Amino acid sequence: MVKITDVARHAGVSPSTVSYVLSGKRSISEETRHRVRESIRELGYRPHAGARALASSRSNVLALMIPLRSGIAVPVVMQFAVSVVTAARRHDHDVLLLTQEEGEDGLRRVADSALVDALIVMDVQMKDPRLPLLRTLDRPSVLIGFPADADDLTCIDLDFHAAGSVCVEHLAELGHREIAMIGSPPEVYARQTGFAQRVADGFTGAVRAGGLTGDVLPCEATADAARDLVERLLAERPGLTGVLVHNEPIVGPVVRALRAAGRRVPEDVSVVAICPDELAEHAEPPLSSVAIPADEVGGRAVDLLMSKLDGAPVPAATLLPPTLTRRASTAPAAAG
Repeated sequence: MVKITDVARHAGVSPSTVSYVLSGKRSISEETRHRVRESIRELGYRPHAGARALASSRSNVLALMIPLRSGIAVPVVMQFAVSVVTAARRHDHDVLLLTQEEGEDGLRRVADSALVDALIVMDVQMKDPRLPLLRTLDRPSVLIGFPADADDLTCIDLDFHAAGSVCVEHLAELGHREIAMIGSPPEVYARQTGFAQRVADGFTGAVRAGGLTGDVLPCEATADAARDLVERLLAERPGLTGVLVHNEPIVGPVVRALRAAGRRVPEDVSVVAICPDELAEHAEPPLSSVAIPADEVGGRAVDLLMSKLDGAPVPAATLLPPTLTRRASTAPAAAG
């Protein structure tokens, strides 16, 4: 195993100089720092995590809190997790993934330990019970999601309210007057999960502003539930010509259910979704959609957190504007 003394000998410096280059505790000339880093690379030296933590007074570990509650789309959430881990590695940090639904107790347990330097919190509710404690912690935090009251917090996310509005506006521009939103499972709304509530609010507001007819219909994330809801919806609303789906696992089943009921997509019913691009692109037909930018949101959340750890100012709120990509699932409403 390569030791710090081996690096020092190879670079022609003292072991303490190598430590200073690793920790950044002292100013080292650029030429010396470059020589030490080249030796580290050539020898394959990996600093011991405990020694690195002692040198920097940090653990170089971030906590990512994702309570895997019922109704959550796990594959989408894992895209966020991968983006956070990837970005953290660029900053020489590891990630401790916490998936238990422990609320304040879990948050306090992690914060009171020396395991992590800072926290990223997901699945944020409009009135999230973790927020009062987050505001008092001596560790920096970033929320992926927006609660109703975001004062004294650092939050980043897709602008889900605008995403709901953009989808309605797209259908309205195509001449659709009677539309519906097939949304997240009922328990997601019951918890007042921020992103789901904001999409629903954006949809409802745009429907009202455009003088359209449209309802938000929660749906369990199963093919059977999607089929039953589509059958009921078409029976009750025979004039329906536009659907927004915000429930990733049933994007495909909704389209198949429409076809099984004798409705062609997009000739009879246009379908737009809020979902990852790869899901929309590989649907049949490819779906017009607003992408969920997991890579960008996760990466920027880590960047915000690292800036806070370094004492740099950061914006309190970062809302990424939605981008709607038109594909084959939407078309002008048929003249009736």
